[in-house]
Amino acid sequence: MCRWAAYVGAPIFLSEVVTAPKQSLIAQSLRAHEAVTEVNADGFGMAWYDAQPEPGLYRDVMPAWSDDNLKSLARQVQSRLFLAHVRASTETATSRNNCHPFAVGRWSFMHNGQIGGFGRFRRSADMIIPEELYDNRKGATDSEALFLMALSEGLETEPQAAMERATGMLERMSRSAGATPHVRMTAALSDGERIYAVRYASDDAPPSLYHHERAGGRLVVSEPLDKSSGDWQAIPPSSWVEISTDGVEIRPFRPEI
Repeated sequence: MCRWAAYVGAPIFLSEVVTAPKQSLIAQSLRAHEAVTEVNADGFGMAWYDAQPEPGLYRDVMPAWSDDNLKSLARQVQSRLFLAHVRASTETATSRNNCHPFAVGRWSFMHNGQIGGFGRFRRSADMIIPEELYDNRKGATDSEALFLMALSEGLETEPQAAMERATGMLERMSRSAGATPHVRMTAALSDGERIYAVRYASDDAPPSLYHHERAGGRLVVSEPLDKSSGDWQAIPPSSWVEISTDGVEIRPFRPEI
C-alpha cells in the first residue's frame, strides 16, 4: 500500500508536508504506521500548481528518502495546491511511468490500494479508455487506468459521478475475474482549484485517510503527519470528499456496480 498527502490553501513550501514533519511523507516511505506495507520504496512523485493551469510534475523510481533532488525541490518550491505520493508496488514494475501522481491537462491524480486481479483483465480495462485519451496511458498500473477511465466518464464536469462509474467498472471486472479484494482504495485528484478525495473498499478494510485544518490551509493524508500537531479527523469509509479553501464537504461514495 502506498502513502500520499495533498494540500490546498495559502502557498507553503512542499517540505512542510514532504520532509519536515515527524511523520512526513519521506518518513512514511521508510516506516508507515497505518499501512499493510510498512516500507514504500518503489518510487515517488509530486504534482504542484502555480501560475500555469497544468501542474508541474516530478517523479522518479528511487526511494523517496534517498533522492536529494526531491529534498532540494521540496525546500525551494512553494505551492497553493499540491499532491505528493510514495509508492509500494503491487503487481507492476518500478518505473517512472508507473509512479504517481499522473497528470492529463489540468488534472492530476494519485491512488493507494488495489483492484483485485487487475493483471487478468488489464487488456479489457485498457480497451475502455477512448482513443483520444489512450496516448496518456504511459504505464501499466490499475491506478492510471482508473484515472483515464474517470476522465472518459466526465471527470471535467462531474468528478464524483465519473469516479463512481469508473470504480464500478473496475469492480465489476474484478468480481467477474473472481479476484479479491475487488477494490480497496484511497485516491486524490485535483483540477488545480480544489482537491477531491475518495476512501472506499468493496470489503470492510478500506485504507486509512484523514483530513486536517492548519493555519491557512487544509490537508488530506493517508496518515497523520504529526499527531501532536492538532486534530486529524478520519474520513469515513465509502466517502467522497471535496476540499477547498472554503471548507471540507463529505458525501457518500457509491460506485455503480
